[in-house]
Amino acid sequence: MDIASYRPVDCDVHIMPPSDMRFLLPYFDAYWHDHMTSRGAEKLALTLTSYPPNAPMTCRADWRAAGPLDVKALGRDALDPYNTRFAICHTLHSAQILYSEDMAAAVCRAMNDWISREYLDKDARLRAAIVVPAQSPELAAEEIERMAADRRFVEVQLLTLNEMPLGRRFYWPIYAAAEKHGLPIGIHAGSTYRHAPTPIGWPSHAVEDYIALSHSFQSQLLNIITEGVFQKFPTLKIVLVEAGFTWLPSFLWRADKGWRGLRRETPWLKESPARIIRDHVRFTLQPANAPPDPAMLERVIEQIDCDDVLLFSSDYPHWHYEANEVIPEGFPKQLLQKLLIDNPLATFTRLADARTQVPEMAQ
Repeated sequence: MDIASYRPVDCDVHIMPPSDMRFLLPYFDAYWHDHMTSRGAEKLALTLTSYPPNAPMTCRADWRAAGPLDVKALGRDALDPYNTRFAICHTLHSAQILYSEDMAAAVCRAMNDWISREYLDKDARLRAAIVVPAQSPELAAEEIERMAADRRFVEVQLLTLNEMPLGRRFYWPIYAAAEKHGLPIGIHAGSTYRHAPTPIGWPSHAVEDYIALSHSFQSQLLNIITEGVFQKFPTLKIVLVEAGFTWLPSFLWRADKGWRGLRRETPWLKESPARIIRDHVRFTLQPANAPPDPAMLERVIEQIDCDDVLLFSSDYPHWHYEANEVIPEGFPKQLLQKLLIDNPLATFTRLADARTQVPEMAQ
């Protein structure tokens, strides 16, 4: 399906940092530069991924490079083919899982400054999520405040497998800072590795870990709703990134049924979970996990019963589709404008002027 004429907004592409932290040394202050080098920490491989490096879904074969995929490769492979007007970058790095809160905050600061200099400054189509140390919500809020002045940062990034359910009041300083600056919270597939990825412990195979991620998204989503996050922060938007979405209809039905029977537990919820999700929660397209019969996909989208919840994403350089056919077969053509442009612009309000201020294509 040719989508280049729409000039879509891609809500999930990946920055691939080098395997060790030497690239961040210029972005540390004097104390942390000395701290890292005196301990030899800058030589550590701190990429964050559960994907086997050579698995096909990790990266398309013709996108693989000898080193990290740089900004030119991102533009050539992910932006140019779709004539993308904006792409939101997510960066998975161990800054978000370090046990030392102060070190985590320092690495997140350096990472955000590196993203700004090495990616956002070099391609006007790029936007990014703020990497924050969720293990310290106070320090995370400080980093949001620091980066909010740069309007090219359009989101705050958390990981789905965190230390505790993300609806807990422990995390509310992050949501307060995000709401203050009109920044959605992007909950991205990934883990702090504090807990097993399944309710029954650690699995044996990568496929188990990969598939179990949808369970973690569902658990986080239900907790965020029942803890009253959206009652406390009524303008907050949450984006589930790489969560899939075909599980959503049955989740909506079961959540509403359970809420009706147990609603005295959560008297602050004045609307059903399904209504709250349709108003406040969005889902990126890829990996689509579409059914084998294309006609069934349209039925799934009808069952979600809301045209606003899906956001276009390529998930570059991960690869879950044939060639460049990022839109799954059977996706309703009448919803393409919503998927590719309208929903992303409504969700990421810092892109609201994208219709009239489209950046020039990078040379």
